[in-house]
Amino acid sequence: MNGNSTVSVVVEGGGDQVVAHVGLHALGSLADRLGVGELLSAGIARPVARLPLHDRGKVMVQAMLMLAGGGEACSDIERLRSQPTLFGAVASDSTLYRTIRSLDAATLAGVWEAMAQARGGVWRRSSATTGTAPVILDLDASLVDIHSENKEGTAANYKHGFGFSPMFCFADATGEALAGVLRPGNATANSIADQLAVLDAAIDQLPTRIAAGHHRGDDGGLVRRAVEVRADSAGGSARLASEFRARNVGFSVVARTNPQVQAAISRAAADHRRWAPSATPSGGVRDGAAVAELTDLIDLSAWPEGTRLIVRREPRHPGAQTSLFPSLEFRFWGHYTDRAGTPVETDLHMRAHAHVEDHIRRLKASGLERFPFTDLDANRAWMALVCFAADLVRWFQLLCLSGALAKAEPKTLRWQLWHTPARVIRHARRTVVRILQGWPDADVLLASYRHIASII
Repeated sequence: MNGNSTVSVVVEGGGDQVVAHVGLHALGSLADRLGVGELLSAGIARPVARLPLHDRGKVMVQAMLMLAGGGEACSDIERLRSQPTLFGAVASDSTLYRTIRSLDAATLAGVWEAMAQARGGVWRRSSATTGTAPVILDLDASLVDIHSENKEGTAANYKHGFGFSPMFCFADATGEALAGVLRPGNATANSIADQLAVLDAAIDQLPTRIAAGHHRGDDGGLVRRAVEVRADSAGGSARLASEFRARNVGFSVVARTNPQVQAAISRAAADHRRWAPSATPSGGVRDGAAVAELTDLIDLSAWPEGTRLIVRREPRHPGAQTSLFPSLEFRFWGHYTDRAGTPVETDLHMRAHAHVEDHIRRLKASGLERFPFTDLDANRAWMALVCFAADLVRWFQLLCLSGALAKAEPKTLRWQLWHTPARVIRHARRTVVRILQGWPDADVLLASYRHIASII
């Protein structure tokens, strides 16, 4: 028997004609096919004195590839720079550093507009975003710990940590980070101003046809496709719901406990005719859980017309979070909504808001936990790049992948696709990249190139 896990070899430097990130080349090829680099270049003003050696749009796309591949600092761009066969002339880490620092608030707004144009092209091509179903947007904030007191805009948070508390808006159908606001760690989750700022920015990221009628004060007759927003208890206020309605946006927001809600639950608890079994996403029945509508048992006059209160109860278990109603038997949880449908259907829809945890986890695995700059504007630009990189990956999954990889986490994509090794040869005056013989996902990667080539 041989217990060795490796083969004995002689290791030397100076190798050539090999590359290690063919999957990232595929990701960059998709960005080129969608025109992302050109759109970003148009959104960044060029210096009058002299043109930069590296096009700024290209630099930003290559930075997205670096983040998708697991990079966490400007210096990680050197891993792409060492492979000109795949990525051409790649900017140095200092050039990337200067590029990000040059993105002031006005320039960054232009960059977001450029990404909105690219997003429109993706949404026209993806089955996940075409059709007439409402566009669901999810609001949520998260804490990012920063182990330095020298970064502008940081503060202590309620969990006794220190850093930022960015707020995001995601598109549920695709998982894209449509907008984000970088806030200090002590920013409140229930800030109406922040939530509306993120929502308005997210609506601006939607294709023009979908965004029509959803800006504050727009005539409802302009709406061509419904938009709905979901938020946790931080968004559960009548005032915020009224602001959603002012944008012709539907809402589903988690209810907070108060005497009125507790009284309504108390009156409905023994009325078994009100309660229906709660459903699972696959259509099954959740053991012991039930849903009821309590709209007629509570005063909703402060809320927009058509608001409903839906409550779910489920068996109480050790360590359960705070309930809307004190009970030794059940945990009660509810939400306000103006959505049509049965209580069971609206409850299932609201529970899907938990997808935001997956979206934020992807961002944190792709650079969100590393803010490499001291000044706030540069870190805002870094967070935007993190969002753009995550969206580019989602576009690749939507347009080029199927099955498990279409929903895979960043670590899985890196291990199976992005870091695919290959040999480089010259044949018939062309450069040919041959994926390593026996690489498990070679067929998937080759198929993705065919999908990219078919995009028109």
